[in-house]
Amino acid sequence: MILYGSSVSPFVRKVLAFAAEKGVELELKPTGAPNWDPEFLDASPFRKMPALRDGDFTLADSTAIIDYLDSLNPEPNLIPHEPRAHAKTIWFEEFADTISCGASGKIFFNRIVAPLFYKRPGDEAAAAAAQENELPPVYDYLERTIPASGWLVEDRLTLADIAVASGFVNLLHCRIEVDAKTHPVLAAYIAKMHARPSYAGWVAREKAVFGKRG
Repeated sequence: MILYGSSVSPFVRKVLAFAAEKGVELELKPTGAPNWDPEFLDASPFRKMPALRDGDFTLADSTAIIDYLDSLNPEPNLIPHEPRAHAKTIWFEEFADTISCGASGKIFFNRIVAPLFYKRPGDEAAAAAAQENELPPVYDYLERTIPASGWLVEDRLTLADIAVASGFVNLLHCRIEVDAKTHPVLAAYIAKMHARPSYAGWVAREKAVFGKRG
């Protein structure tokens, strides 16, 4: 199976980490704006990243792709079946994709994507506003919500954890780390997730590139 996209996208990274935890091999075929791969555009006509090709079957959007991979490979179970746990897992993925990545995405786009890939200045005012106004509620929510077990749902690794951890990698590239003094639970949780083999390799590769900035 071929996954089109770039691991610097939190949505691509989420799929890569989910697949790794499942033991599913994906071939990552890099693509991105403004030079989109024609095969990617064929699989994702609306340019939703990532896109997947499995033989003659194509699919776009990280949530849809994860659902497909999960259906093909039910074990290990990373999306709980128990109704409340299942619903919570879906909620945390949505929270990660829209609220958490919504905040981190504004920072990452304006401080890294715009100048590095589009060769134009980013909107620093927008990035600063997101860092000051949108990140703190995300941090505070997770700090008080992460259970003592260190896992968001069912006291074990699930898609909830994989999804939430992804956007925090982009913040690392912007040199924003969770302060262990103000948010000790969240800081430990993110460090634990990024140390997992499913994340560690991608984090190291990306840091080798973005760490050279400035």
